Amino acid sequence: MTKQVKTLTADTVKDSLIDALKKMTPTNMAKNPVMFVVWVGTVISILLTVFHISAGEPFGFELCTSFILFITLWFANFSESIAEARGRGQASSLRATKASLVAFKKNGEDFVETDAANLKKDDVVSVRQGQYIPADGEIIKGVATVNESAVTGESAAVLREANTDHSGVIGGTKLLTGEVLVRVSDDPGNSFLDKMIGLVEGAERKKTPNEVALTVLLAALTAVFLLVVMTLPALASFVNVELNYVMLIALLVCLIPTTIGGLLPAIGIAGMNRALSANIIAKSGKAVEVAGDIDILLLDKTGTITYGDRQATDFIPAHGVSKDTLVQAAYWASVEDPTPEGKSIVELARETGGLDETYPENAEFIPFSPSTRLSGLKISESKYYVKGSGDAVRLLEEERGVAWSDGMNAHIGAVAKQGGTPLVVADHERVLGVVALTDVIKPGVAERFARLRSLGVKTVMVTGDNKITAGAIAAEAGVDDFIAEAKPEDKLSLIREEQAKGHLVAMVGDGTNDAPALAQADVGLAMNSGTQAAKEAGNMVDLDSDPTKLLQVVEVGKQLLITRGAMTTFSLANDVAKYFAIIPAVFASALPFMSVLDVMRLGSPQSAVISALIFNALIIPALVPLALRGVKLKAERAEKILRNNMLIFGLGGVVLPFVIIKLIDMLVSAFI
Repeated sequence: MTKQVKTLTADTVKDSLIDALKKMTPTNMAKNPVMFVVWVGTVISILLTVFHISAGEPFGFELCTSFILFITLWFANFSESIAEARGRGQASSLRATKASLVAFKKNGEDFVETDAANLKKDDVVSVRQGQYIPADGEIIKGVATVNESAVTGESAAVLREANTDHSGVIGGTKLLTGEVLVRVSDDPGNSFLDKMIGLVEGAERKKTPNEVALTVLLAALTAVFLLVVMTLPALASFVNVELNYVMLIALLVCLIPTTIGGLLPAIGIAGMNRALSANIIAKSGKAVEVAGDIDILLLDKTGTITYGDRQATDFIPAHGVSKDTLVQAAYWASVEDPTPEGKSIVELARETGGLDETYPENAEFIPFSPSTRLSGLKISESKYYVKGSGDAVRLLEEERGVAWSDGMNAHIGAVAKQGGTPLVVADHERVLGVVALTDVIKPGVAERFARLRSLGVKTVMVTGDNKITAGAIAAEAGVDDFIAEAKPEDKLSLIREEQAKGHLVAMVGDGTNDAPALAQADVGLAMNSGTQAAKEAGNMVDLDSDPTKLLQVVEVGKQLLITRGAMTTFSLANDVAKYFAIIPAVFASALPFMSVLDVMRLGSPQSAVISALIFNALIIPALVPLALRGVKLKAERAEKILRNNMLIFGLGGVVLPFVIIKLIDMLVSAFI
């Protein structure tokens, strides 16, 4: 994971304060309806202050009010600027990896040195040992080990190979060994890193659907209060009551939800920052937000729930077959197998001893294929050694007239019930026995699934294993459901089926065959080490290529939604106290009966207004750390989280302002 840089330095705060001033233009403020109303009110208040000064009238209250309103705008912009500054701090290390890169671009039969910034999509470049990969792309020839620490923070080298599900490479990473040809996947400025840098810095940030909906709601509330306040002068004139227009502006500012209006952009940017901190590149803020609404999580068993490095652990011979015979046959069936499973069988066979390793003449490797689900070694037309799933071997042997050995089903079931994968070994004459492959479940996975379940997310494991093996792994891992003997197209069918029921589905993948399902899923997390097709289909890319990161993605999304909801609740709740502070101040002198609302017994109408405005201004920067950090996500159901937030941020939002405004009034009254 990328190292966290210290972003909230004195220089960062200073730059953010300056940037907040630059954001005070009408064009920029108009993007936020709530704060735009505050901006207009501030301008009018300043003009009224100037009028009082030029007319030789007292202007202290008007000047103080205008200054506090200006500070409110400044702090609101500051919350957005500081969030963007944190993004710039986190993105700076990513940008640094792209600097000064050169490329050896293929030009005909030759390779010409050029600036990496000039590379375009589908250009082919050569990268040799010790050189830096100039751009995001996919290896089309060769195999190499790559140091990706400049981007992911992980110092361990990773293997990347053409024509596999681990062919993707990142610009700015270093080739440690080997030589490869890389096809560039993006035009300049359109790489995943470029897009993420733009998102977290706010330069290209687009509001997410939920943020847009909340903005519309806040704008509607603001419009209602604006209409109410605009009618007050006419009503006052009708009853021969004179109103102070600066107080009316203060009333409007305190009525509208300025707190959430000022913090809303910062909350969205902070959510993107947390995604980047987890080394997740989201193609849009919507992807992070939707992750918070996910209720179905589709997970591959291999590499996500288990380590995916299945190792041979035992040889179980069939009835009437010696163990030595089974070991020798398993060795021949696996000696040419390049997979980790095949290599582990060879290694265990050698450890067992007594092998004849004299390679048969004219032997031909039988590669594994999805259609046969078998692999092995063909000695001649009538002699062979194969291994594969029980169903596949049984079908092959029955086609050739070879009887299924008594007790094989029991052996297969015994291995499967222990969570292992049984591989049946046979030759041209008989079924010889079972090789037990064991895959270890990753530590802590069960606890994370339990946490997601408590948040209302259902986990579904998808695996090509048989039902018995899949059931044993599912039970140990603690997933809610599983699909066994699944083909790639089964994932797509399952996603569509769940979406048709109204569910939001997330899945992870890295291969080309995962691309349709990644594109169909509401949240598709592609591995950066995977194929270009997978990365283009998903709406998120994990730079660490860790399939379990999908669990963290869901938590990041839920934290974003909960933080936004909690801040909105608090903002609307603390308006209650401001009503009791400022409404009596505006109307008490003209309408004495309004004094019954002055439950706080504030010093004077002027001190009440100023105290409420000071609280209104200070609460925004006070909540910035919480907006940036996010409300703590607890492993509880949505209903309980909502109830707790209503209690903490709702009730707290009502009570806290009463206390703070009263204390501020006591200080203000001492100077008035």
